[in-house]
Amino acid sequence: VEGSDEGEILAVLEQKNDMVGTVRRIEGRLKFVPDDCPAISMQVMRDCEGSAKDGDKVAVEILLRGNRQEDHRVGVAMRFGSCDEAKRCAKALLYAQDIRNRFPDKVRDEAKKLDNAEVSAADCEGRMDLRALPIFTIDSAETKDIDDAISLTKTSDGGFELGVHIADVSNYVKPGSELDNEAFSRATSVYYADQVVPMLPKQLSNGICSLNEKELRLAFSCLMRLDQDGNLTDYRFVKSIICSRVKGVYSEINALLAGTADAEIKAKYAEVLSQLPAMKELYGHRARQRKERGCMDIESGEVKLILDEDGHCIDVKKRTSGESESMIEEFMLLANQCAAHFARVKQIPFVYRVHEAPDAEKMEKLSATLLACGLNAKFKNPIPTQLELAALLDETRGQPIQTPVHTGILRSMQKARYAPQPLGHYGLVLKDYAHFTSPIRRYPDLAIHRIMTAQLKGIDKETMVLRYSDFAEKASKQSSEREIIAMQIERKAEDCYKAEYARRHLGECYEGRISGVTQRGLFIELENGVEGFVPASSLTPSGTMLTEGIRLSDPVSGKNWSLGDTMMITIVRADVNLGKIDFEVAPANAK
Repeated sequence: VEGSDEGEILAVLEQKNDMVGTVRRIEGRLKFVPDDCPAISMQVMRDCEGSAKDGDKVAVEILLRGNRQEDHRVGVAMRFGSCDEAKRCAKALLYAQDIRNRFPDKVRDEAKKLDNAEVSAADCEGRMDLRALPIFTIDSAETKDIDDAISLTKTSDGGFELGVHIADVSNYVKPGSELDNEAFSRATSVYYADQVVPMLPKQLSNGICSLNEKELRLAFSCLMRLDQDGNLTDYRFVKSIICSRVKGVYSEINALLAGTADAEIKAKYAEVLSQLPAMKELYGHRARQRKERGCMDIESGEVKLILDEDGHCIDVKKRTSGESESMIEEFMLLANQCAAHFARVKQIPFVYRVHEAPDAEKMEKLSATLLACGLNAKFKNPIPTQLELAALLDETRGQPIQTPVHTGILRSMQKARYAPQPLGHYGLVLKDYAHFTSPIRRYPDLAIHRIMTAQLKGIDKETMVLRYSDFAEKASKQSSEREIIAMQIERKAEDCYKAEYARRHLGECYEGRISGVTQRGLFIELENGVEGFVPASSLTPSGTMLTEGIRLSDPVSGKNWSLGDTMMITIVRADVNLGKIDFEVAPANAK
């Protein structure tokens, strides 16, 4: 029935015997409550409790099947610890998706051969020697897996020579090896809080494939020429040898660009300081072009979780991005474009990063949201151009309706994915796009390095098609699927950490902004990005509510609440296990 919670199960396609959830002691017996269906509970068999305690996060196996879910009997297979700790819940989320920190023994054996590996003279044969170039890396301070480095020189005619140098992972991860099979299966590293479950063992990810400072490394370089207005005029890909001069940190580079860096920072970057003005100049040109073509700059609302030494979340802050972050992103974008252009022109099998135009149905929903926000957005065609959407994003930036408009536009988009066909990228407004710059943590990048290496060796097109068509197809499918799973885990884990933070602040009052409206109540986002739910019963004693898209109103009192409005709330509940936070309307005199 449309709009109801009930449905009929027509067929069970696959029986699932293992689940993740919480154990509760009810009337002396241990019961298991699955995360996916917290409304039911199953009995834990007495001799299969695995020393689990009340409130533990666990993985169980169904040992006996009953006629109903409640009649199943389960045994504890794995204990993670208290469900009130976000780090335990995150481990359970990974376990539920079969994501393991530990690599299989065969993979570990292969990786061990690369313990403390160094680049030998034989490794350098046939490569372009770029050691004389003042190449350097820029990442966040805590980064250990450094995929990319840059170099920039001005040419005599006022143009630019930009080098984007990427770790040559495909040199070490060969087709058919245990390392490659495992990397394909993982397809991506998973990052959450202060943890990473890497795609490749640390001998590669933090060792021989990481472009560490003052260490000789093998790279895959994209050498680009741009004119004085920042237009790309030429590029070429080469296998190279590089040596990064300094491990740059975003915050320090931002200080240098802003002219606020102290003598110590200036000394650290002495070898590469001369490149910064040119980088800033080139980025200025590229940012202008990006804006002119209608590239959408959506405020993502990403947060940074601050943890104590025990891994507990003690603070949440909105992530801010400075000039150097945007600069590196733009230079990586250029190398990614070149890689996709290279493959499309040569017509070789490839893994493209594609983003298709939104469909008409999603656009109708967006138009309704915009209308409810008081924006009469009339698009020329059913599917708006990127310039039309970019204008809306800019118009509402910093306004009370920023969150609903930016979120609405984001939700109206298709999901970017990997595909063997060059379908273009709607969001970036690019005909050519692929992921070339992160082969340590993403399999598509490693896959295209392998394909491009073969192409550069001069293998003919027919052989390329025979050898790599099936591989590109499979890598695209696997990588798209695993990316979605990784993103879901990262999002759910973040919710658990936010709830852990909120538990420390129960009873406290904050100002928030209405970020979502439903018949049941309101979603409120606090300034630091933490979101909670205010049930309708907390808003009005009458209990009858009407919703009109982005407004909730009480017909009895005449009160209404709209997306983007601010309100004072009190944090009343925080369930770390489910990553859910409940708010109530704060008393009138609270602040």
